[in-house]
Amino acid sequence: MHVAVTGATGGIGSWIVESLASAGHEVLGLDLERPPGERDNATFLAGDLTDQGVAWETIGRADPDAVVHCAGIPAMGIRAGGETFETNVLSTYHVLEAAGRAGADVVWTSSESTYGMPFAATPSLPDYLPIDEDHPQRPEDPYGTSKLVGEVIAERTVRAFGVPVTSLRPAWVSYPGSRQLARVREALDPETAEPGDEGSGNFWSYVDVRDLVSLVEAALEADREGHEAYLAVAAENYLGRPTAPTIEAVYGDLPEDCGLEGEESAFTTAKAREELGWKPEHSWREAEQEPSREPSFLDG
Repeated sequence: MHVAVTGATGGIGSWIVESLASAGHEVLGLDLERPPGERDNATFLAGDLTDQGVAWETIGRADPDAVVHCAGIPAMGIRAGGETFETNVLSTYHVLEAAGRAGADVVWTSSESTYGMPFAATPSLPDYLPIDEDHPQRPEDPYGTSKLVGEVIAERTVRAFGVPVTSLRPAWVSYPGSRQLARVREALDPETAEPGDEGSGNFWSYVDVRDLVSLVEAALEADREGHEAYLAVAAENYLGRPTAPTIEAVYGDLPEDCGLEGEESAFTTAKAREELGWKPEHSWREAEQEPSREPSFLDG
């Protein structure tokens, strides 16, 4: 399979390039800059995908079988809100348009931020727990809104070109050897924490990058039609505490419809399990003990 991967030097995109190339696929990696190193079965081009001409030329000339779109600004607080929205929406529109014109299948990274809780000024409880793909999407921040618009673009791409598009909604993406989750976990005191404190907006949910990569690959291998969205979340929270009592302690309440048990994630991946045969395999407990690493082509 010939696959174009955008955001190829970023955290998620680089792991996808590494995995697909290792499996023998021919990969074209696109990002603002080329990586310092090289990778068998992969070529890299630099370009700004918010530019329609760049997106159409690079993807159109490659004529890929599939496009995996990960490029964009990955969270609030990195760039100005307007720039975050504009960058994510323009790049998604141009990349999916180019993919559609090439007749390529599409998998792209949306976000659980489309539900509205993670970056809300005052995070609120969801309508029910665990949250699934059908839960109302109510973002108020530029990042979550950009991803929601991206899902509208995905639906438009299906209608316009008849290609299948899969929107993945990852939680906080973690990496082997990273201490980011540990930092939040060690700072949390449920008795004094408040809604809006770090980690509370997505109810301390996460996904290991290796599980996100395997979900991308499952979506690429599936016989798909139309547009479908799938949550990409680990099976449990990263606190080592029961989920529902922790949410209740911080928010002062729980939704009337709450079916969480033990440390179960606040987001369910039942749809991906049933339709794609995917399930998360990695846990923060083991990942934090592993050596930190990244794809070799990023090292030079």
